Amino acid sequence: MYLHLGQNTVVRTKDVIGIFDIENTSLGKSTRRYLSEAEKNGRVVNVSMELPKSFIVCAEQGRTRVYISQISSATLKKRSGYIENISNV
Repeated sequence: MYLHLGQNTVVRTKDVIGIFDIENTSLGKSTRRYLSEAEKNGRVVNVSMELPKSFIVCAEQGRTRVYISQISSATLKKRSGYIENISNV
């Protein structure tokens, strides 16, 4: 199955490591450092010409790639078909 990230970009759902809300996660020092290093190493792909709302980390052909998207992390999670296992304990 494929996940549409915005513009004309799709990734295989099995390659997705994580989908993150950019506003909440970029507050952390380690996340900012990770994104900065990924950009320095040419591993960031901006698929949005609008204000970014999420970033998606994928493992593609043995290499990690970070996609920046204007689509919210909640919407991407729904599109991915991920169903959270919720327990009523």
